[in-house]
Amino acid sequence: MKVGSISTFKKAMLVVAIALLSLSALPALSQAASKTVTVFAAASMTESMNEIASLYKAAAPDVEIVYNFDSSGTLKTQIQEGAECDIFISAGQRQMNQIDITADAGVNTDKLDFVLPGTRFNIVANRVVLIVPKGKNPKGISDFNDAATDKVSLIALGNSDVPVGQYSEEIYKKLGSWDALNSQKKISFASNVKEVLAQVEAGAVDCGVVYSTDAATSGGVDIVADAPAGSHAPITYPAAILKRTKDEDAAKAFIQFLKSDASQNVFKRIGFAIP
Repeated sequence: MKVGSISTFKKAMLVVAIALLSLSALPALSQAASKTVTVFAAASMTESMNEIASLYKAAAPDVEIVYNFDSSGTLKTQIQEGAECDIFISAGQRQMNQIDITADAGVNTDKLDFVLPGTRFNIVANRVVLIVPKGKNPKGISDFNDAATDKVSLIALGNSDVPVGQYSEEIYKKLGSWDALNSQKKISFASNVKEVLAQVEAGAVDCGVVYSTDAATSGGVDIVADAPAGSHAPITYPAAILKRTKDEDAAKAFIQFLKSDASQNVFKRIGFAIP
């Protein structure tokens, strides 16, 4: 064998050895970047939480935030059925109470015990508004009471199992027109607030009831009225870590970030208030 061939062979073996060492290091690197925090959040938080996840990536690059956005009622049901979830953020106290053993037994009728003690807090507050398709309000809808008049043929509201629907029902019962709206079949029900928003944006209905933050992030609607004072319960969003979390430390770290000035500035800019 020539000397040159031996030298070439040694070089080749060195390359193989380096490659094997690199491959052996991959599992450790993969583990370092494999932390995942799964957050179930009310659909009305989509824009703000996505922006916060981008900010958190810079602060904690080894953690991936995975979201599931839907109506609070749907999310609560998924949690009850065993879905993998670290943090739950509801648009209403009722859905959180239904899985919190410390809540009123009249609400938590199934005696569910999913909330990690000491982690529940109110993260944001919101308002309910009446919206119409942008630039399209020929009958001059300007008040929640208009839904009961001939100004409105169809109004989009959330279903009774979602917070925005519960607030809407509360408002129209307070105004004394809930039964009439139902009997006259004036209501187009939606499974979450984003669907209400979409119906109004598309002009499929004359108006709809959504959170002010949803209206603020849409370019397809106009706000024509705030809900009358005292017509519904205060709108505060509770958040909590669940007992089933697979990484309590990572979940607690993200909760702390949600309480930070950086996150709260995002919430406030989109239109939420901080309780």
